[in-house]
Amino acid sequence: MIDNHSIFNIKSSFEFEQLAIQIFKHQFENNRVYRSFCDLLYKHPSEVKTILDIPFLPIQFFKTREVLSSKKPVKITFTSSGTTGSETSKHHITDLSIYEQSFTKGFEHFYGKIEDYVVLGLLPSYLEREGSSLVYMVDSMIKTSNHPESGFYLNNLSELKDTLTKVDSEGKKVLLIGVSFALLDLVETHQFNLKNTIVMETGGMKGRRKEIIRTELHNILKKGFGVAQIHSEYGMTELLSQAYSKGEGVFTCPPWMKVLTRDTEDALTIQESGKTGGLNIVDLANVNSCAFIATQDLGKTNLDGSFEVIGRFDNSDIRGCNLMVL
Repeated sequence: MIDNHSIFNIKSSFEFEQLAIQIFKHQFENNRVYRSFCDLLYKHPSEVKTILDIPFLPIQFFKTREVLSSKKPVKITFTSSGTTGSETSKHHITDLSIYEQSFTKGFEHFYGKIEDYVVLGLLPSYLEREGSSLVYMVDSMIKTSNHPESGFYLNNLSELKDTLTKVDSEGKKVLLIGVSFALLDLVETHQFNLKNTIVMETGGMKGRRKEIIRTELHNILKKGFGVAQIHSEYGMTELLSQAYSKGEGVFTCPPWMKVLTRDTEDALTIQESGKTGGLNIVDLANVNSCAFIATQDLGKTNLDGSFEVIGRFDNSDIRGCNLMVL
């Protein structure tokens, strides 16, 4: 039996690898979809000695199958936004406390306690639909914040401008987290010179604007907000953990998450750092679904474990939580 809390107490790469193999064995035995996938590859736990031996489930399975490694009842189902007419991913959650620990401890790992921030969420497209894991996360952050100014903003950009200007000028630590097109809308109508605010984009134009490269987006936002760097959050419906970038599009994972790249010509081959390939993600917080996901994102990893997102395999199905295609 896996102690779910041990996921967030990993102290070394050795501990990460040992727990990953343990979770793989658990999911092989308890996840019918993942077991069938492993059987098709003739991959048995007896052959798995390192993370590199573990099969990564293609992320598309979350659109067509119930990916579950737990017999407990489903408490909530997170769904992807998808594009019009496309099938959405469904991530069935049996233990919300794991997700809550993951995004809370993950944010604290990089930025300190959420309580210390005024949290302003500019997520109009996500608020307008049900089942967004991003809205669940930011809503929890807003409730955890010790500041009455924290809250969501939909289309009331003037009110957001007034609040943001006020709390920043008062010297309060501020987190403005928003979807790309809404942040662009904000700086096109208002100019800022922020001193105490982290501006964090979650990617995605959601069909509201033409996709642009990250460098161009960040340059516009840096100028509009008057900040030196634009931060980014990398997350998706199928994951319960997030990676963060403090600038330049270089993402770092919390200790219970790891990104590898696979060969674009041979999906079963893991590449060395520095080579562009498909992003494979180990997210140990996915203990009750599948912790080993082969995404449709293209990128590369660096020697220090950080990674960059370069684009996507399939531009026709751009998911809202992903960064722009380069």
